[in-house]
Amino acid sequence: MRVSERIGLVGRILWWRLNWERRDLDYRPPGTLDPRFMTAREAAALVPDGACCLSSGMAGNARCSTLLWAIRERFEREGHPRGLTWIAVGGQGGRGRAPGSVEEVGLPGLLERFVSGHVETTKAMLAMADAGRLELHVMPQGEMCFALEAQGQGGDAIESRTGVGTFLDPRCGRGSPVTPGAQLQLIEPAGDKLRYRLPKLQVAVLAAPWADAEGNVYFHDAATITEMREAARAARANGGRVLVTVAGIIPADPARISLPAELVDAIAVNPRQEQTILSPQQGFLPLFTPDGDGDDAAAIEKLRFINRFLKLTPVRGPIECALARLGAHVFAQAVQPPAGVNIGVGFGEEVCRELYQSPLRPDLTFTTETGVYGGLPAPGIYFGAAVHPERLESSAWVFRHYQDHLDATVLGFLEVDATGNVNVSRRGPRFMDYVGPGGLPSITASARTCLFVGTFMQGAKWALEDGRMVLQQAGRPKLVDTVSEVTFSGREALKAGKQVWYVTTVGAFRLGADGLVLEIVMPGLDVERDIRPHCGLRFALPEDGPQVAPASVLTGENYRLTWGTGAGG
Repeated sequence: MRVSERIGLVGRILWWRLNWERRDLDYRPPGTLDPRFMTAREAAALVPDGACCLSSGMAGNARCSTLLWAIRERFEREGHPRGLTWIAVGGQGGRGRAPGSVEEVGLPGLLERFVSGHVETTKAMLAMADAGRLELHVMPQGEMCFALEAQGQGGDAIESRTGVGTFLDPRCGRGSPVTPGAQLQLIEPAGDKLRYRLPKLQVAVLAAPWADAEGNVYFHDAATITEMREAARAARANGGRVLVTVAGIIPADPARISLPAELVDAIAVNPRQEQTILSPQQGFLPLFTPDGDGDDAAAIEKLRFINRFLKLTPVRGPIECALARLGAHVFAQAVQPPAGVNIGVGFGEEVCRELYQSPLRPDLTFTTETGVYGGLPAPGIYFGAAVHPERLESSAWVFRHYQDHLDATVLGFLEVDATGNVNVSRRGPRFMDYVGPGGLPSITASARTCLFVGTFMQGAKWALEDGRMVLQQAGRPKLVDTVSEVTFSGREALKAGKQVWYVTTVGAFRLGADGLVLEIVMPGLDVERDIRPHCGLRFALPEDGPQVAPASVLTGENYRLTWGTGAGG
């Protein structure tokens, strides 16, 4: 990247940081427009007390900031609306730091109940839960999308095998409630399945790029679509309201209309609205759209620079890079081409980068749960978007696509136990430590091969010496006898005939009928000296002992992936 480009990106970042709290809630575009066009404050006045609301978007993509600010301001000024139930399918928080996220409505009295797939970033809601002032629920993102879709079609609930045998299953777990004494249970047993439902949606709060003067809404030039269509149809079917914030008004184009005017009640124009974090919609980044310039290398370098500059994502050192290469090595051995692949946040992104830059790339189609299809899933703060996707679909579409076409998923983990169960949802005992299941239960229910990638110990220190992995200081085991919470059931995965791998700093374990088997070990490590004493679960070895990973996995030298054999070198 040229110096001038770096300076330009730094300027964009500084401008964004200095202006991220600026807002004009009374802005009304000039000209003769459909009556649906109103100020953000006027739109916020349409939200009744006790309503069930939903905001769209995920992470830094398509945030509904101006409407969220207006709803919060109205409550602080008038005490209304109050007692809301709020639904956010994907993670939409600002970690208690960035303004304009769904945390704007995280106030006692304003919010009574919060339902989401991923709650780790919504620190305001978690603090309320810790204080006993919020009823907190979690559900798998796929089933949330399907339940919204069902409401739009006049239904009430959907049935699914997703979540059976996990904490989501009331027969062996708590179901949807995270906080005690919850008024609702949104997940119920239904034979060998689970029945999922959402509260009846009454207000959909959406962020789209554009509208025309007649009140039609357009999604083109967005970075993600998520659940906007499903939410609008659900709110309308329930007799509710649809509030949309857009960045500007464009000429009508009947062929490109995404939400017809009859599905919309209010449109608030916010000229400063973002396409994604750091990128105003009116100066949107084409690299996140199907119509981009296709220069993947330049786009990836740009996003890496932004992530490194902001220091909001972990810095990956040589050990973490070796772990990502091992994950790609196992993927190349375990998965058959051509393959549809879902990529999760964290180490999943690092494995994806190795695969994307490898000779395997032509046989791979990457996706994420936001509905982006093809391209390279964007890293770090841009997770949920993709670099030069083939197309953008809704979240419901992609989760349904997964049911028949998902060959593999690469995800992270917090804990793994002796029966292959995985915990990604609970970091610790407090509600402030809670993460939620995200899309993992829905994704792993569909995937034929599941790869979980993470460090072997928390806080351990490793070194690479002469092409060998060396343990310098042990840490806290992440492979344990029993996980704190079962987000993924190893037993159910085996019953479904899935292939499951756990790729760690010390090597790769495969899930067998009797538990974990250490199939691959990193060069330089001794099983009895370096692995077994620091593992909190019993694992088996193959009859001939584990394979030693190729030296190139550690060093990166002569690292080249081949289907069926993995890495050479």
